[in-house]
Amino acid sequence: MQLSFLYKKKYSWRDMGISTVTAILASAFLAFGMYHVHSISRITEGGVLGATLLLEHWFHISPSISNFVMNAICYVMGWRLFGKWFIFCSAVASTSFSVTYGICEQFPPLWPQIAQHPLIASLVGACFVGIGAGLCVRVGGAAGGDDALAMSLSHLTHWKIQTVYLLTDFVVLVLSLSYIPFQRIIYSILTVLLSGQIIGLIQRLPLPLPAMLDSAADKRPHNADTN
Repeated sequence: MQLSFLYKKKYSWRDMGISTVTAILASAFLAFGMYHVHSISRITEGGVLGATLLLEHWFHISPSISNFVMNAICYVMGWRLFGKWFIFCSAVASTSFSVTYGICEQFPPLWPQIAQHPLIASLVGACFVGIGAGLCVRVGGAAGGDDALAMSLSHLTHWKIQTVYLLTDFVVLVLSLSYIPFQRIIYSILTVLLSGQIIGLIQRLPLPLPAMLDSAADKRPHNADTN
């Protein structure tokens, strides 16, 4: 099956291979952190990632399922706004996240004691999210549907993209108060702010990774790369 429709001709198969492998590994790294840090410490994230933990707590729906379903809905909402490579790479990343999280669920947590140290959990969790999501965005995709959802809402409401990001994160964090004490939400806010800065930093670092977004995706506001 030819994949020429997924990328601009200036991109080589080598670039596509490097980007795809990066998306797979980065998403697996993100899922590992979500299971072994976030779900244990009850330090949540905003957006789709935080919503998966919310659904896991109240409805016992595994993030390996909810993450995939919610991402699919977000990507369908925003497919007209993204290039085909973004959709392809995001599908790969989302699948990698779901598979990895499902595997992690078969084993006991590595650091159960981290629940007693929320500050450490928030900092470590932010690193997992920032690095994992940041690398996915860097190669033209996203392990979560936050980008697609934020851009869709921004397009419909004509609000600034950064405003939409803040609102979606805020809504999820407020809902998370239904099972997370207020003191823990403070640490969640720290995680959200720090992970967003890490994502932005990764976009600026001179990493040897190809920029795979096509012209449709390049129309995103610069702030869309930062969650």
